[in-house]
Amino acid sequence: MAKRIFAVTTLTPTATGDTTNLASGTYLGVIQGGAAGVLVTIKEVFLGGQATASAPAIILLSRDSTVGVTLSNGTGATDAGMAGNISTLSAPALVGNIAVTPPQRSATLHLTNHSFNAFGGTVRSLFPEEELPSIIGNTQPQGEVSLSAFTGSSASALMGSHIVYEPF
Repeated sequence: MAKRIFAVTTLTPTATGDTTNLASGTYLGVIQGGAAGVLVTIKEVFLGGQATASAPAIILLSRDSTVGVTLSNGTGATDAGMAGNISTLSAPALVGNIAVTPPQRSATLHLTNHSFNAFGGTVRSLFPEEELPSIIGNTQPQGEVSLSAFTGSSASALMGSHIVYEPF
């Protein structure tokens, strides 16, 4: 298939505890399988700090214990194919940072921790082909991941992000 990029230009994520609703527009994103049996692999996660003063950020890529329903992109959030000739899937992955029914990050299924200073700091995770985090289907706990701020993150941690992923 073809790689895609879900990007958020700029956002101040709200620090949220595990198993608590992620408020729409306050998390960096969710990726969900488009249907049962749809496989999505995550190739890269990038976060860039845009804060104007020291701002510790704890950002988790985690499986969700409650999946979001009716996902959409908030202001500055985009999803695009990396190649110009990308094919259309019958059940594309769903992405967004707004949901009618909010997702909840699992307390036990964190995949990566991106702790950094959002005052100009950056963090980038590249995953080896044989160890790619993946999503299968569209139900919890394997069908959705979120990228969101964890309790203890700074309230002024303005940042941008992107996730490179590939649906199959």
